[in-house]
Amino acid sequence: MAGLSGSGCELLIPESELKPIQEIEKSLIKQYRKQLWTPFVKGIKEFQMVQEGDSIAVAISGGKDSLLLAKLFQEFHRHSGTKFDLHFISMDPGFHTTNRDQLMFNCSHLGIPVQIFNKQVFEVVDEIANDYPCYLCARMRRGALYAKAEELGCNKVALGHHFDDVIETIMMNILCSGKYQTMMPKLKSQNFNNMELIRPLYYVREEDIKTFSKQSGLNPMNCGCIVAAKKTSSKRREVKELIAQLGNTFKDVDKSIFMSSKNIFTDAIIGWSNKGEKKTFLDEY
Repeated sequence: MAGLSGSGCELLIPESELKPIQEIEKSLIKQYRKQLWTPFVKGIKEFQMVQEGDSIAVAISGGKDSLLLAKLFQEFHRHSGTKFDLHFISMDPGFHTTNRDQLMFNCSHLGIPVQIFNKQVFEVVDEIANDYPCYLCARMRRGALYAKAEELGCNKVALGHHFDDVIETIMMNILCSGKYQTMMPKLKSQNFNNMELIRPLYYVREEDIKTFSKQSGLNPMNCGCIVAAKKTSSKRREVKELIAQLGNTFKDVDKSIFMSSKNIFTDAIIGWSNKGEKKTFLDEY
């Protein structure tokens, strides 16, 4: 079994299933070119996420999405004609020791030179927002990542949100908040000057990430949250299941939900907000 020397944590990954790093890297360009590499590069180019001279902090949570993001970025850095710097950062918000060890093992095996820094987010969230922890946790973690990226001289932070996160966010906003709002491929930080958030996995499907992770023999961690572990339900999970059910009746419903954010007819909506200013169709009637 593959373990962690001196860590006190043995990860249950048979050596026969844990693929060599060279094979994993090659598969990203060859075996998974259509599913992972091509949509990754498409998102970067279409939304102009990477420019010459950028210094990008790739945020690694330890889950399947961020591990893939890191490896794709390493390959893009090798093969792209664009010159930019990469930093791999991971915040420990209060992980159990086994989760932190697992994160370190995965990054070591994948050749990701991650910098781990501590920030006791779980402890704070558990104290002040136990009923609805995930939103506050995400905001606090993002702020900590921005601060670390700024410290390293980076101008961008890359997160591992993928295609399915995007469409689930659209549906959650419609069903739970009564508004149409998507997860943007990139946006400027409101609290950190000259800092931008980018989501290079914007076109990558979650099922393809799962397949890659499983066939590579990886054992990524879950969110590792000691607060969310106490919760028995999740609206995001319910929306994920709803979209899957709709797919049985409506062909390519996931693609239609995604494309709806690119095909908004402003002359056929009642109201909208632009940079905090609210308007209705009557303003231009």
